[in-house]
Amino acid sequence: MPLLKRGTDIFPHDLFELSATDFPWWVAHVRSRQEKVLARHVAPLGVPFYLPQREKGRSRGGRSFVSYLPLFPGYFFFRGTLSQRLAVLRSQVVVRLLEVPDQGLLTRELQELRTLQEAGATLVPYTPIAPGTSVRVVEGPFSGYTGRVVREQSRLRLIVSISMLRQAVAVEFSREALSPLAPSQRFGQSRSAVGF
Repeated sequence: MPLLKRGTDIFPHDLFELSATDFPWWVAHVRSRQEKVLARHVAPLGVPFYLPQREKGRSRGGRSFVSYLPLFPGYFFFRGTLSQRLAVLRSQVVVRLLEVPDQGLLTRELQELRTLQEAGATLVPYTPIAPGTSVRVVEGPFSGYTGRVVREQSRLRLIVSISMLRQAVAVEFSREALSPLAPSQRFGQSRSAVGF
């Protein structure tokens, strides 16, 4: 049973093929939990957008629920002309518009994210937690416990960053599925395989 229904996450389907000159990227910083409201507002107006979402399951009273939450809470990626930017602002949920200084980089990073989603990868928000950090367990049987991180469990993850937001999501892979890149093949900081 859906708790938060999955909304449209991309419009149009050829979003990444639009001209960067005619349809530059913008990032709307929105009020808390208003990302889907903005998507529902702009879709009928024909504003191209991408709102990556993740599925989150939970149980309450013996019943299972599924929510679809934005991967980057508070942010909404869209492409548009001046009139389309004005349409976004008229939604009454936008705090401010962020100009994208490196259009090519954002396009590549969002395309990588979309490709992983279409391949069925499970993406989760990623915040590195270094040894020595004080933490609280927020889910599961140990919810509410606090402690200090000694080390993270040994897993391999692909970290997909959205540089402009300084945020990332992680996809876990088995060791056999990953291979180190030669220095000449590296893409900078937009992609990196990290072992913990």
